[in-house]
Amino acid sequence: MPDALTPAPDGTVLVFGGPFANLAATEAVLRAAAAHGLPPDRVIGLGDVVAHGPDPAACIARVRAAGIRVVMGGGEEALARSGPAPAGPGQLGDGDRAWLAALPRRLEVAVGGLRLAVVGAPEAPERPVFASTPARIKARALDRAGADGIVAGPGGLPFSQVIAGRLWHDPGAVGMPASDGTPATWYSLLAPGPEPRTLRVSHVRLACDPGPVAARMRGAGLPESAALPAAEAGRAGRPFAPGGLLWRRDAPEEAPGWPAPAAVAPLDRRKFRDPAATASGERRARVALGALRTLWINTGTLCNLACATCYIESTPRNDRLAFISAAEVRAYLDEIAADRLPVRQIGFTGGEPFLNREVPAMLEDVLARGLPALVLTNAMRPMQRRLPALARLHDRFPGRLSVRVSLDHYAPDLHELERGPRSWQPALDGLVALARAGIPVSVAGRLFSGEPEGVVRAGFAGLFAAHGLPVAADDPDALVLFPEMEAGRDVPEITEACWGLLGRSPDAMMCASSRMVVKRRGAARPAVLACTLLAYDPQFELGATLAEAAGPVALNHPHCAQFCVLGGAACSRA
Repeated sequence: MPDALTPAPDGTVLVFGGPFANLAATEAVLRAAAAHGLPPDRVIGLGDVVAHGPDPAACIARVRAAGIRVVMGGGEEALARSGPAPAGPGQLGDGDRAWLAALPRRLEVAVGGLRLAVVGAPEAPERPVFASTPARIKARALDRAGADGIVAGPGGLPFSQVIAGRLWHDPGAVGMPASDGTPATWYSLLAPGPEPRTLRVSHVRLACDPGPVAARMRGAGLPESAALPAAEAGRAGRPFAPGGLLWRRDAPEEAPGWPAPAAVAPLDRRKFRDPAATASGERRARVALGALRTLWINTGTLCNLACATCYIESTPRNDRLAFISAAEVRAYLDEIAADRLPVRQIGFTGGEPFLNREVPAMLEDVLARGLPALVLTNAMRPMQRRLPALARLHDRFPGRLSVRVSLDHYAPDLHELERGPRSWQPALDGLVALARAGIPVSVAGRLFSGEPEGVVRAGFAGLFAAHGLPVAADDPDALVLFPEMEAGRDVPEITEACWGLLGRSPDAMMCASSRMVVKRRGAARPAVLACTLLAYDPQFELGATLAEAAGPVALNHPHCAQFCVLGGAACSRA
């Protein structure tokens, strides 16, 4: 339920975000509201009244005097949690701080027969939502809001998007430019459309000279623009033009969004067909096995979870890759020893490896041979049942066993958006238990939230510190962040010329130093694959032995481009 239920009269509403203690911008947006003939109860601010800028007390006084409605934004949330911040809010009196702390976290307005939830920080103050934020994250917030749409900050960049018939609208911020190469800031008008249950959204440029305020902010060392994720940073410098959309709740296809989203081209069916050549006839890139450094063992694809986007499609029912046995793994360890292969690590992945009852025996075999072992796990109940055995192995072979736990995001709700309800706490408990047992741990996350990588690493750093976990969030081997791969999206094929053009080396690809052993359901013996991501494509099955699998690999799959070459990712850097 909202903190305050205050339906507005059914008429035009002006919404604006982030004055950011910029008094000139605050005055300008209030003048605009007056020019539109809007009374105070039809003007709504999305919080962040005082953050960043040079005039916090004056901005609060002006907003309070205007009598408009304001919700609590990320700046006010942070102030309520930590007290006065050094950059501005410390100048506030007790009355101002009390006013900020008492702001509602949500209002509801009705425009054109549609209910809109107005919130300052829809996800969390540290996780602003942008146009590039994946739609499933916004859809989950819309589900929780229980309204026809959300009007929200504090991303700072204006956009409108229709998601499964519901509206997500960010009017932008009035106190900071929108990083579009102009000094303009933005607000929005929401007006009833021409028919019932329609809404006309107008993004309006605010006339305000930011020069004097910007100079004061630079002089005080304050930020003049918001930190942006990669997609928004990539369009920086391209001016927005005023515009909007007509949203009809019952006909979402008529609302394409503003600004118009870039078209996502489907994968060209002519691509990735010929291992030797690309669709344009160029020689396809190939990667030679320089030296086998990491051998991955897939223990089976069965898993106790069914994640939204699993790289290997593991579920409680998918047994396309069967449980491999300790005897079958031993044959590959014997081959490594007999041929004196330069293997530095044996990795175990799944599915959930600890559903395979023979994993402890496999680990003991690996460790007794003097080889390090890495196990990838969700750290939930299957792993926790094996924790005493893992602790004994760690005691017998100190420093050789390590465990990487999958936490898809530092926020529990986003982790569970990917992995399902009630998956966060057991995983965190398992991670903490491993660390307390002294077993070296690392964490695998996903870059699916739309946040910049630095923000994700900072979020994990806070999580690790709060639980006393010995994981360095700034170390890419200790916190591995995997890029998202969009199935069916067009990606470039990698040619031999790409290495020089991209500044990448084939020696840095996973298939230059690793292979994966799998046991297919119904197969008489295991097979060796090129890498951990391509478990089902027969062209990447290289043989039954490590010697047979030592040949070069043609990069004839979209994952090769998305994950490895362009994404720069790897499952191990041993």
